[in-house]
Amino acid sequence: MEITTDVIKQLREATGVSVMQCKKALEEAGGDVKKAEVILKKHSAASAEKKAERTLAAGAIGSYVHDGAIGAMVLLSCETDFVAKNPEFIALARELAMQVAAMNPESTEDMLNQPFIKDESKTIRQFLDEATQKFGERVEVSRFVRLSSR
Repeated sequence: MEITTDVIKQLREATGVSVMQCKKALEEAGGDVKKAEVILKKHSAASAEKKAERTLAAGAIGSYVHDGAIGAMVLLSCETDFVAKNPEFIALARELAMQVAAMNPESTEDMLNQPFIKDESKTIRQFLDEATQKFGERVEVSRFVRLSSR
């Protein structure tokens, strides 16, 4: 199967991974988009593992309030201000705050093992591994808090 720019663009939009990584995954998968997605998922876990020892020196706080009754804040840490100020990184912190508000995890480890509320086919740990691959830096939930009037 021919690997066109449209196919690469489709995979990039689905995964958020760089164009070059998408192209390599498609080449490895013989042009099959679904196989390329699986390859990229495997690469994201390996990428996160390689970056696990890097120092977290920056981050963003994401918040979410549901109907004025439940609120959550998440400190999402990364390595540099460059990534911390990225609008996609800030949106990721907000999505994680939404996760905390909805699922009420007991600890960070508990949260990492929960299914992601927007895509239950992956855990929060897998979601963060994908973010690590996407941003090229270690990404980690450092702290979170959930408040409820109920």
